[in-house]
Amino acid sequence: MPTLTITQTLFDQIVAHARKDHPDEACGVVAGPAGTDRPERFIPMLNAARSPTFYEFDSQDLLKLYREMDDRDEEPVIIYHSHTATEAYPSRTDLSYANEPGAHYVLVSTADTDDAGPFQFRSYRIVEGEITEEDVKVVEAY
Repeated sequence: MPTLTITQTLFDQIVAHARKDHPDEACGVVAGPAGTDRPERFIPMLNAARSPTFYEFDSQDLLKLYREMDDRDEEPVIIYHSHTATEAYPSRTDLSYANEPGAHYVLVSTADTDDAGPFQFRSYRIVEGEITEEDVKVVEAY
């Protein structure tokens, strides 16, 4: 089974962002060195939709991010967002946005949680509309 390996720090940052933006969906990217599949740089993004039911990256922010990643020889290793009322499983809308076949798509569900959890943190590969869930391995460091 494919696996996403992520540091505890990055894991905690993604969860904290999801909690902070609740009841709206949170979204962002974790960039890493091109070709390594190693998430390193946490980049929380603004949900331009400011919606509890879907997310949308601001097109200008996204353009700026991709230029920055190009300059740093990085790629989006993780593309994450939260679901505030449903389980951490990609929706039809999420599938339509999934245009990075090499990325891990992380979903955090903040539905039915209090500040201490519990919450779902799940990762998927989405290639040509095909969803494959993968294991998540949290490590102290790479």
